[in-house]
Amino acid sequence: MEALTKLGYGVYVIGSRKGEQLNGQIANTLFQITSQPPTVAVSINKNNLTHQFIKESQVFTASILCQDTPLSFIGRFGFKSGRDINKLEGIGYRIGETEAPIIIENATAYLEVRVSKEIDMGSHTIFIGEVVASEVISQEACMTYEYYHQIKRGTTPMAAPTYVGEKK
Repeated sequence: MEALTKLGYGVYVIGSRKGEQLNGQIANTLFQITSQPPTVAVSINKNNLTHQFIKESQVFTASILCQDTPLSFIGRFGFKSGRDINKLEGIGYRIGETEAPIIIENATAYLEVRVSKEIDMGSHTIFIGEVVASEVISQEACMTYEYYHQIKRGTTPMAAPTYVGEKK
């Protein structure tokens, strides 16, 4: 399945809330479905805390990261659990229309989404929703998943839909 690595992906922080609790995680599988109404979908691992938050609140945000985002920032959201740390502590974010956290730090743009449909895909759920707010923050280049791997030398966590285990 090496050919799947040639698909185009970005690097995003997906934020959500559960009551007063806020959390975020890295995702690379966010895509636009329609323009009218503006609709996007994201694939989230069922074991992730953010999945639980989206499932309960039915909202999420997607902050589109810029190429200059440090690996340590990506690691905070991609390789640590919100069950163990407050991922937003010391991070630039704001609360928008959905009351979910919008990560502003290292972001070039963001989307706020209300979930309208869920598709169970075994290990992951695809959350589909209408974009209710958005903003372009800067004109910096967006980070692609290819750039993250080839230039930044980033790795893929096991919970990612694009994770491929070691070949034996």
